[in-house]
Amino acid sequence: MNKTMRIFTLLLRLLALGATLAATILMVTSHDSAEVLNLTFEAKYSNESAFKYYVIAEAIASGYSLIVLFVSSKSLLWRLILILDVVITMLLTSSVSASLAIARVGKKGNSHAGWLPICGQVHKFCNQVTGALVAGLVATIIYLVLLLYSLHSVYSPLFTTKP
Repeated sequence: MNKTMRIFTLLLRLLALGATLAATILMVTSHDSAEVLNLTFEAKYSNESAFKYYVIAEAIASGYSLIVLFVSSKSLLWRLILILDVVITMLLTSSVSASLAIARVGKKGNSHAGWLPICGQVHKFCNQVTGALVAGLVATIIYLVLLLYSLHSVYSPLFTTKP
């Protein structure tokens, strides 16, 4: 891998680390409470299993991103890292998808199931969850770009012919 490719990969990994870390922190610190009909309810990420899964997935991706920053591109582990990049990309995709589905129900409700929207009562919580989901989506896109770039750099020399 030449110097330009290493710098680009390092930059993408740093951006992914920042995005996953931001997503984790935003989701974990999201909470709000509201009073409806003299009943107080609290909205927090730990009330919903999809949001817990999201936090765990983003934290795993953050830890992985941090560890991979210290692995040399000349290391024999680089093929394993490529495989783990695929796993992390799939993990992030599934966690963002699950959380977006729950966030949509929180924002819009579901009239068929009789679920009312809650974002009208807990604005701070919904805004923070939205920020976390945007950061997570950005991290997923960065990992997808990183994965495609890594695959291209690993496998394109196999298909070039030398005169």
